[in-house]
Amino acid sequence: MPILAEAGYHVIAPDQRGYGKTTGWDPDYDGDLASFRRLNLVRDALGLVYAFGYESLAGVIGHDFGAPIAAWCAIARPDVFRTVALMSAPYGGTPSIPFDTVNHPAKADSTDSPGLAAQLAALPRPRKHYQSYYSSRQANENLWHPPQGLHDFLRAYYHVKSGDWDGNHPFPLSSRKAEQMARMPTYYIMELDKGMAETVAEHMPTSEEVASNTWLPDHELSVYVAEFTRTGFQGGLNWYRAGSFGRAEQQIFAGRTIDQPAVYIAGSQDWGSYQSPGALQRMQNEACADFRGVHMIDGAGHWVQQEKPDETARHLLDFLSGTEWLLTPGQD
Repeated sequence: MPILAEAGYHVIAPDQRGYGKTTGWDPDYDGDLASFRRLNLVRDALGLVYAFGYESLAGVIGHDFGAPIAAWCAIARPDVFRTVALMSAPYGGTPSIPFDTVNHPAKADSTDSPGLAAQLAALPRPRKHYQSYYSSRQANENLWHPPQGLHDFLRAYYHVKSGDWDGNHPFPLSSRKAEQMARMPTYYIMELDKGMAETVAEHMPTSEEVASNTWLPDHELSVYVAEFTRTGFQGGLNWYRAGSFGRAEQQIFAGRTIDQPAVYIAGSQDWGSYQSPGALQRMQNEACADFRGVHMIDGAGHWVQQEKPDETARHLLDFLSGTEWLLTPGQD
């Protein structure tokens, strides 16, 4: 943020719905998930822009779960969100609506193959997808009150997904079949009988590694610990549970592409670029009509903007400076 601000941009980084001191959402596991619909999250972003007195932005930047929201901001309101930078989570496109079914009725799915969850559970080393776990009732308690304590849980979680952990060597997966998905680390495809707290505890960094960490020193991590101690994790976990909410209204945009300039930035050691097989290619070749490039930053994992802020900011500034013609009044 300081680097972008020094370049003349007004940078706003809000807590998204469900995090921090945000309101307007149901914290009960059995409560209403409707407020977490993708288009309602776009409405949150639009309301924030208007609250600051702007009619359009130089760009919307989204990391991880922020990336699909940034993409949907670009799809729904291209007049406001003039460029889009996606980070660590490729955008694969809008949902489709069955086409030409009057003349060619869709055939019923006659396959007897089990879904991914059943496939993973049936592996010789039984596994489960982390998103399925994060959607479960027990996930909040496991993350909020982990056996090792919240500080050590968060330290291990940030470590294992970063470029500091030597087990991160991502590569494209050929399909969403269990055998392929299980090639990812256990923080993505978990052991069937373990929670996330137990999963990352096996990769707790040493005291020397913690002391040498300049991108997340303990005094900064303590802010995260204090806030999640207060709130728990259910607000964030609801993002995983609300994936199917609002899908019908998303289909209004079937066939729409992101037509404004778009760029993708991620750490070269981040599995997030490959966890959805084919999404990285669809983003470049189908979902974005004016795609300006993929930048994989060496030495960074999932937390690219924290691990390598200078390199990340340089790519963002290069991208934004190449699209300034969009923001100049009176020009076509």
